[in-house]
Amino acid sequence: MRTDEFDFTLPDRLIAQHPPERRGASRLLHVRGTELSDRLFSDLPSLMREHDVLVFNDTRVLKARLFGTKPTGGKVEILIERLLDEHHALAQVRASHLPRPGSTLLLADGLPIAVLGREGEFFRLRFGGGESVPALLERYGQMPLPPYITHAPGAEDDERYQTVFARQPGAVAAPTAGLHFDEAMLAALQARGVRAAYVTLHVGAGTFQPVRAEYIREHVMHSERYFIPQAAVDAIRNARARGGRVIAVGTTSLRALESSMKGSELRAGEGETRIFITPGYAFQVADRLLTNFHLPKSTLLMLVCAFGGMGQVLAAYRHAVEQEYRFFSYGDAMLIERLPERDTSAG
Repeated sequence: MRTDEFDFTLPDRLIAQHPPERRGASRLLHVRGTELSDRLFSDLPSLMREHDVLVFNDTRVLKARLFGTKPTGGKVEILIERLLDEHHALAQVRASHLPRPGSTLLLADGLPIAVLGREGEFFRLRFGGGESVPALLERYGQMPLPPYITHAPGAEDDERYQTVFARQPGAVAAPTAGLHFDEAMLAALQARGVRAAYVTLHVGAGTFQPVRAEYIREHVMHSERYFIPQAAVDAIRNARARGGRVIAVGTTSLRALESSMKGSELRAGEGETRIFITPGYAFQVADRLLTNFHLPKSTLLMLVCAFGGMGQVLAAYRHAVEQEYRFFSYGDAMLIERLPERDTSAG
């Protein structure tokens, strides 16, 4: 398949620059094949039934963007991609001239960062001083808002570009479908007999990269770390045994679940995933997907097309543009019913 087949036209005014006034005050497009229903996110409990299980990604976004200088005075921007241990990280580095291995970068208070070497597009860094990298990021870093959000991050973003159930630090981008949920919504779902399960996938900066290859089979997927606890596996098995459905909250939860399949069985554990889900993929875990609207030509749009049917999802996107839904991280949501395997690429 050609990458251009996953393109669509989006007016800039529909790119949400700020979150809604309160969590959950957003719209919800319910996609059931060719049937589209315009709803509110507050309707979500009425679309669930007893014994369903919602699978959330509990990763926590790091304040991963840092600014500093070279010893010569040149400005440097650092975007942490992954924590390696308490004092080492992989990062993108932007500067007029990229640093060489063996050189040193300086944060605002003169804190040294040693450039140890390169790993592909990333630099391996060692942070000086006695504090851990997460503590230093909390002190010096900024929330790494996506490139399509044009304002500088502020206090609003520190709170709202983070889910209310974020527990495991390590992401450099939010699992945005989870941003709609507040404690009241979680309580309403629980009262309806819907269970919550939590997995972890630390979202990397590669999630915002469009596919640049002409054909999608030529794209090399970025790697992300995930963890599936036994409690999540048990919750999914119990839901299945009682006739409930599995709803993946976000493409990251869905990728973590599919990456943990061993044959026909979901297994607890952790690892690295480069899973690239495109139309024709046979899903094994989730029955429904709750997700935001994604970038044109992105791997996430391809995943959603695989789940709900390529023609159906692209038609839903055209409908969303016509109805002026808000797009991307701070935008509105979709609830997509999985199509039978034979129909996932149908138009």
